[in-house]
Amino acid sequence: MPPKVEKEHLNVVDIASSDDDGDAQTVARKKASSLGERQLRRNISSPEIPQSSGPITPPALPSDETLDSRSFWKAGNYVIGPTSKPALLEGALEHARVHPKFLHSNATSHKWAFGAIAELMDNAVDEIQHGATFIKVDKIDIKMDNSPGPALLFLDDGGGMDPVLLRKCMSLGYSSKKSNTTIGQYGNGFKTSTMRLGADVIVFSRSTRAGKATQSVGLLSYTFLRRTGQDDVIVPMIDFDISGHWAEPIIYSTHDDWSSNLKTILEWSPFSLKEDLLLQFDDIGPHGTKIIIYNLWLNDEGIYELAFDDDDEDIRLRDEALREATTKVLKKTVELQSHISYRLRYSLRAYASMLYLRKFNNFQIILRGKPVQQFNIADELQYPKVVTYKPQVAAGSKECSVETTIGFIKETPTNVSGFNVYHKNRLIRPFWKVKSDGSVIGNGVVGVLEADFIEPAHDKQDFERSSLFVRLENRLKQMVHEYWKGHCYLMGYQPPGFAAKQKKLLANQHNNSSNLPAGGKQDSRDEQPGLDVPDVVMPEGDLASISVDQLCEENIQLFMRCEEKAQKEADLKQTVRITLPRINFRLWL
Repeated sequence: MPPKVEKEHLNVVDIASSDDDGDAQTVARKKASSLGERQLRRNISSPEIPQSSGPITPPALPSDETLDSRSFWKAGNYVIGPTSKPALLEGALEHARVHPKFLHSNATSHKWAFGAIAELMDNAVDEIQHGATFIKVDKIDIKMDNSPGPALLFLDDGGGMDPVLLRKCMSLGYSSKKSNTTIGQYGNGFKTSTMRLGADVIVFSRSTRAGKATQSVGLLSYTFLRRTGQDDVIVPMIDFDISGHWAEPIIYSTHDDWSSNLKTILEWSPFSLKEDLLLQFDDIGPHGTKIIIYNLWLNDEGIYELAFDDDDEDIRLRDEALREATTKVLKKTVELQSHISYRLRYSLRAYASMLYLRKFNNFQIILRGKPVQQFNIADELQYPKVVTYKPQVAAGSKECSVETTIGFIKETPTNVSGFNVYHKNRLIRPFWKVKSDGSVIGNGVVGVLEADFIEPAHDKQDFERSSLFVRLENRLKQMVHEYWKGHCYLMGYQPPGFAAKQKKLLANQHNNSSNLPAGGKQDSRDEQPGLDVPDVVMPEGDLASISVDQLCEENIQLFMRCEEKAQKEADLKQTVRITLPRINFRLWL
C-alpha cells in the first residue's frame, strides 16, 4: 500500500509501555517526524500493529479469484493478486511483512472449535486478578452484506485494555502475562482463536490506568484484508479519552488518519454508523472487554460449524451433534453418549463445566444467559485413592510433587476411562487413555491430576512431547495397573493372574483328594487344601496393614471358594434330578 503523502513535519502521540510492572501508560510528546520515520514505526518488530492511513486502493485481482469461501479449511485457498510495492524513501528501512494468509494458517493450530473458545475464556479467567467476576458467552444476531447472521459474543468485566495493551493484544507473539498463575503465555491465543471461529472480529475495551480513562475499538478482519487485496496485515483502531464528560478522539498522527481508521471500521464491521459503534460500550461498564466474532465459518456442507438452535442454553458443534443423533446405537453406546466424557466433544456447556479444576469463588462462566455449574469428576469416583508422583525435573529446577486422584467412575459404561490432566488449573487432556486398547485392565478407571511441570502445546489441547511427558505417561500406566490389581475385585473383575492361580489351586486340590483314605472325609474347614481363609471379616481399618499382594491372594481364595460352592450346588441339583425318579419308581412298586 503506497504511503499517504503528508506534510513534512507532524505532531504525533507516542504510546509507551512499562513492561516491568505490567501497567501500560500513554505518554504524549510532540516531535518532528519525517515520512521515513513513520514508515519505520510500521516495522513488524514493534509491539504496535500497522494501522490503515488513508483510503486503501486494492490492487487488481484475477477474474477467477474466489473470495466468498466461508469454510475455514478452505479459506486460505485464494489467489494472491499482484501487489504494488512502493519504493522506499531515503532514510527508510525495509521491514518484514505478515501476509493475511498467515492469519488463517496460524489459526489452523486449533483443530477443534471449542479449543478456540476456551482460549478466549482463559483471557477472562486471567483477568480475575484485576477484578473480573464473569465472562458471558452468547450468540447475537447481526447484519452483514444486507443479510442477517449469527455472531459470537464474549464479554467480561476485567481490567480492560488501554490503547497500548489493545495493540499488543493484536500483535503477533507478544504477551504481557508474566505471572506463574496466568494461563496465557504465548501471546498468540487471541489471534488464533478468533480467526478459527470466524473471518472477522471487532474488539471494544474500556480501561483506567494512571488516572486516565480510555475506550478503544480494534478490527481484525480477514474479509477486509483479502477482499481489498492487502499483502500486509492492517488492523484499523481508534481510541477515545473518556476522562471528561464526553469521548474525545485520541489523535496520534493526524485527524485524517483517525477518520480513515473509523471509516474502515464502519465499512467492514456490523456497525455502519459511529453512533451504533459507540453504543457497544454501554454494556461494558467502567472497565472490561467485549469481543464480537462474525462471519462465522461454515462446515463442508455449507452450514454453520456451530449450532445455536439445538439447545437455547448451549452452543454445540454441529458435526458431532449430528453424528450422535443420526447413528443407530446399542443401549451401552447410548449410556456412553450421555456421559460427560462424550458430551464434552460437542456441548460447550459440558466442556466448560470441566475446563477449570478448582471451583471459582467469585467468578462465573455465563453461557447463553445461564451460569455454568463447574464439575470435578474426582468427586464422582468410587474407591478413590490419592497417589503422589514426584517427576524427575531438570537439574536446578524446583522439585515438585503431583497428587493424582484415581478411582472407578460411578454408574457409567466400563469403557469410560482415562486421566484428566490439567495445567495451571486448565484442562489440557480430557480422559487420556494410557492403557492399551482391547485390554480389560483399567476399564472404568479415571484419574485427575494437575501437571504444571510439563508445557502444553500452543492450542492447549495436548502437551509437548518432552522426556518429562514420556515419563509421566509411563508412570500413569503403572498407576492404572497397580490400582486395578488391588481394586478390580470390588467391581466384579477377576484380578490379574487369577486364571493361572486357579488352575494351580485346582491341581493341588486334585492331588490332595487322591491321597485321602478310602471312605475318609476331609474336614469341612479344609475343603480347599493349602488355603487359610479367615472365619471373620477383617475390620476395614486393618486393611491398611495388608499388602496389595496379600489382599489379592485372599481375593483369589474367596473367588475359588465361591466357584467351588457353585459347582457343588450344580452337582447336588444334578444328583437330585437323577435320584428323584428312582425314588418315585420304588414308591410306585
